[in-house]
Amino acid sequence: MPASAVISVLARSLLAGDADAAAVHVRAVKTLGRDWPWLLRMSQRFVDQFRGRTRPRHRDVIRFLLEDPDFLRGRARLSIAEWLPEPPRMQPVAAASRWNLPVIETVGDLADWLSLYPAELEWFADIKRLSDKVRNPKLRHYHYRILVKRSGGLRLIESPKSDLKAVQRRLLSGVLDRIPIHHAAHGFVKRRSIVTFAAPHVASNALLRLDLENFFPASPAARIQALFRTLGYPEQVAVRMAGLCANIVPHEVWTAAPSGLPTSTLRDARLLYARYHLPQGAPTSPALANLMAYRLDCRLSGLARTAGAVYTRYADDLAFSGGPDFARIVERFSTHAAAVALEEGFGVNHHKTRIMPPGVRQHLAGIIVNRKLSIRRTDLERLEAILTNCVRRGPQSQNRDALPDFRSHLQGRIAFVTMVDPVKGHRLQAVYDSIQW
Repeated sequence: MPASAVISVLARSLLAGDADAAAVHVRAVKTLGRDWPWLLRMSQRFVDQFRGRTRPRHRDVIRFLLEDPDFLRGRARLSIAEWLPEPPRMQPVAAASRWNLPVIETVGDLADWLSLYPAELEWFADIKRLSDKVRNPKLRHYHYRILVKRSGGLRLIESPKSDLKAVQRRLLSGVLDRIPIHHAAHGFVKRRSIVTFAAPHVASNALLRLDLENFFPASPAARIQALFRTLGYPEQVAVRMAGLCANIVPHEVWTAAPSGLPTSTLRDARLLYARYHLPQGAPTSPALANLMAYRLDCRLSGLARTAGAVYTRYADDLAFSGGPDFARIVERFSTHAAAVALEEGFGVNHHKTRIMPPGVRQHLAGIIVNRKLSIRRTDLERLEAILTNCVRRGPQSQNRDALPDFRSHLQGRIAFVTMVDPVKGHRLQAVYDSIQW
């Protein structure tokens, strides 16, 4: 058997089963058919190399073997005595072992858990990037809608079709929802909202707001796979789980982009979405984005504590606030925070960075936090005027944008006010209840 095949088989043997040195040594002996004097030392080095880290990939173990001095000296005499048929077992990090995650150790187990045929799993996971090559939109897994931001950039909404969406919801409820989220994250988290995001920053001496660039599409597939391997799933399972949650946008989608856009904007968008990424519109993307930002949240929370500040995050909006000491260093702190984000793989849109002292309107996610949580007076007055005119002249007279469900639109705006200021919200609700629909 060629040396490369011996290395590959031995690497798979080391990855299978328990990760303690004795168990690794036993599997290596069975695979090679002999207990070489150096094999126990190599097994211990293998465990020391990967202990407490994300489960290694097959190629990582091969790299370890090719760099191990004992293995390099003895590999010319090695052969495979027994190809162990046992599949890799779950190897979660210490924290993940307490999250009651489903045990899925083979690709077949994953297909059964998702109630799919193996061929269906391969089609939806699309690890060979076949959907990037098909021309028929009916064979693709996503619907696409291109939106132009007020800043001039592009946002692509990628909505999974019903079958894939059902699979993603199964992954969300069965795996992702069982993983704790960092306490600083408030977006897409149950019992948290923009109110809990903004509340810690009320009446501060300085409020710093940073904006992460391309929060969803900037998350690569490799990071998604690493997350699932951290949960303990074998590499082939993790690759397919990541494939179910990631997407590549076909080039033909951009032919529907609005005319008049700068060439550079369209080119940058094509490059950004041409690699596997979290699709904005999939039910799994918000939870995955929060989980992949966990290290970022940990580091920024620690950085804020050292500066006497507090930190919260709502999706791609980062907020820091503090007292007089923080106000004196906030500009320098902003640079450090942006550097941390960059080190964690997140770019910062510096055009949206804001430092807000008490003398200006301090606002986060549409909520003013200068003295208490409140809504802008002009927004309240405008909404109250619309509701009053709906009562006097009928709702159709106020639907100037021809919204298809104007009634729900108004109810949503009232619910937002009620969430921030219940007294004013109930007053607006009373006016809304008087409208003759």
